Amino acid sequence: MTTKNSVLLTTELPGIAGLRRGKVRDCYDLGEHLLLVASDRISAFDVVLPNGIPDKGKILTQLSMFWFNLLGVPNHVVATEVEDMPRELHPFREQLVGRSMLVKKVKIFPIECVVRGYLAGSGWVEYQKSRTVCQAPLPEGLQESSRLPQTIFTPSTKAESGHDENIPYETMVETIGDERAAELRSRSLEVYEKAAEYALSRGILLADTKFEWGDTGDGGPALLADEVLTPDSSRFWDKDVYAPGKGQPSYDKQYVRDYLRTLDWDRNPPGPELPEEIVAETSRKYAEIYERLTGQSWVSPS
Repeated sequence: MTTKNSVLLTTELPGIAGLRRGKVRDCYDLGEHLLLVASDRISAFDVVLPNGIPDKGKILTQLSMFWFNLLGVPNHVVATEVEDMPRELHPFREQLVGRSMLVKKVKIFPIECVVRGYLAGSGWVEYQKSRTVCQAPLPEGLQESSRLPQTIFTPSTKAESGHDENIPYETMVETIGDERAAELRSRSLEVYEKAAEYALSRGILLADTKFEWGDTGDGGPALLADEVLTPDSSRFWDKDVYAPGKGQPSYDKQYVRDYLRTLDWDRNPPGPELPEEIVAETSRKYAEIYERLTGQSWVSPS
């Protein structure tokens, strides 16, 4: 276990095989199931930064579970309490509590299912050049952060390294087939609309988000997988301060990106260490969006 000022940067589970580390999650192959552990690592511009964000991994996990339960969509979660996991994991409770999920093994479709309700991020960049997003035409006159005339599905590649790239829907069809592509598009739009309606009731705009879906291999419906509707996978804006025509204050790591843009850094590893005040404010933002969405005070599971 690697920690830094009470932040969990990496897990160490001696005797548990099959470790694969992502930018944020450590994944262990337990045979029948996988163990996903959300660390407190944070990445920006595809570089993992040297210091993490207190409670970040726990907030991502607890917020994902809130959404899984609220949405009622078939998903890959088997257990989230350490006591309900295999006995060999129990000695590592300190590392796992609040931040781990035992999940079904599914084959993740190689597509990021991005849904946009507002014009931001890479969509805004493309729109300025061609009045399109993922090559889908949009009307003239939209501004940065404009509410789109209708919610759009804009898939992207799942890059092993570097940036995901937006692709037209036709490329998604070529990659996973017409039937699955239609299913993932329809279900992603459905989940977004339900989540956006709920978030709005809490004073939050869900600008965009991305979903991952897994194939169970038995011909059944795809399962919603990985994290869902967290500040790492979504743009959340405060409804009361929303003003199109500019970028919006958001409850995600945009705050970190904005800080990094003020530095003389070429966006190649190693990343710069974040100052204490940037770390503290980022942690506060993550906790605040948890509280705004769930209506519950954030208390770190222990």
